[in-house]
Amino acid sequence: MKNKIKVDVRTAGNIGLLLQPIQIASLGFNRPEKIEIMVNGGGTFGKYAPSLNYLQHVTYNVFRDHGFNIEIDIFKHGFYPKGGAAANCTIYPPKNKFKSINLTELGDIDLIYGEIICSNQLINKKICERIKKTSTLQINRNLGVDVKIKFKYVDSLSPGVGLSLWANSDTGAVISSGTILGERTITSEVLGRMAANKIITYIKNKIPIDNYLSDQLIPFMGFIEEPSSIKVLEVTKHTKTNLELVKLFMQRNYQIKNEKTHSIIEFL
Repeated sequence: MKNKIKVDVRTAGNIGLLLQPIQIASLGFNRPEKIEIMVNGGGTFGKYAPSLNYLQHVTYNVFRDHGFNIEIDIFKHGFYPKGGAAANCTIYPPKNKFKSINLTELGDIDLIYGEIICSNQLINKKICERIKKTSTLQINRNLGVDVKIKFKYVDSLSPGVGLSLWANSDTGAVISSGTILGERTITSEVLGRMAANKIITYIKNKIPIDNYLSDQLIPFMGFIEEPSSIKVLEVTKHTKTNLELVKLFMQRNYQIKNEKTHSIIEFL
């Protein structure tokens, strides 16, 4: 088996979506020692897709805690429509059984992190600084927790803005705003409040798994032999589709318990 894959993407196709089927397939491997995917082109941010910083700090954090190690290095960011990103992903096929996922309690949140990426074409407008200020103020007003948001301006073929906020809890949960993208019709201040309000909603409702992470955890949960369960704010259409696919391909039964403020998804 080749352990190095080179992929050239000539569009702004999202790299996170490209990696998803590969990481799912790797759940069944026990060799080689590692698989490297080197991607030239594509986007680190894209609509309806996980950004690479979201995968780094949220998805792969949870995977790692349960026995599946994936690392990603970003060398160049890419935005729609030209893309032009460069990244390297290393997947380590598991040597041992995966740990059961049981994330039904949020626990305590003491610090919210964030990362804002803006292209250099926007540096004069101080987009990053304005997003950071607004997000921090909104979180402080509503939650009263510390905030540590980093930002950087990067060289890219197309102008763009992308950000993600996340927080690690004492239960092992990693809750997030998901990936938030800038648009011409949305001010930096509105963008900052959007990101802050998303993570505030999850934390106020004591939800340990955001809607975007639930989609990505379902195939992993289906592959784990032991029962697993997660608590979500809502069961999205993507999550329902993934549940049915896992049931079809892996013969794993699941159940959904719907409550007034949340749902519990269980693999039996």
